[in-house]
Amino acid sequence: MNPDLLLLFTRYPEPGKVKTRLIPALGAEGAANVHQSLTVHILQLVRAFTLASTTDLIVCFDGSHVRQMQNLFGAEFCYQPQSPGDLGQRMFSALAEALRQGRRRVVLMGSDCPEITARILSSAFSQLTEYDLVLGPARDGGYYLIGLTAPYPELFQDLPWGTDEVLALTQTRAAQLGLKTALLEPLTDIDRPEDLPGWEKITRQAGYE
Repeated sequence: MNPDLLLLFTRYPEPGKVKTRLIPALGAEGAANVHQSLTVHILQLVRAFTLASTTDLIVCFDGSHVRQMQNLFGAEFCYQPQSPGDLGQRMFSALAEALRQGRRRVVLMGSDCPEITARILSSAFSQLTEYDLVLGPARDGGYYLIGLTAPYPELFQDLPWGTDEVLALTQTRAAQLGLKTALLEPLTDIDRPEDLPGWEKITRQAGYE
């Protein structure tokens, strides 16, 4: 077991259950296809990152079973069901359990941010040698990544998930707890129809089309 762990949060791409804010523009099937493509893109990136570093990877999923996830995204990954509760409870549970098991630096990210790079992930882990908390700000006011070296439930409780207040409120709570916080560069999550041109540009550059 490596001391560093990357947790990737995602869902099985069931139409109507994922990327719901894209449904008015793409329909339920189209939104689910975008979610699946984003997850595949991120999995390729994080797999390459973890293989080139002393970092383990666990894919924390919701809305499915391990066999379905393996069949769709590949059996080479370690899959773990997300715990019950809202997003904050599920994130904290995964982070706290990893730290309880002896991981020293744990970074959790979603599958919504195709701009993320191995360099940014490396920076997140290296910052955790000096900082208590690392956040990757999303341009919509949330965050695409959070990294910790110890569990702080207050960072995840009673937050308005999915709104533009999440990052600021998390920073405020971190300051109240006396945590030393590092911010990574801001990136764009693919959540709304106006975000789609950015994803389409990345798919062209990656040769997906």
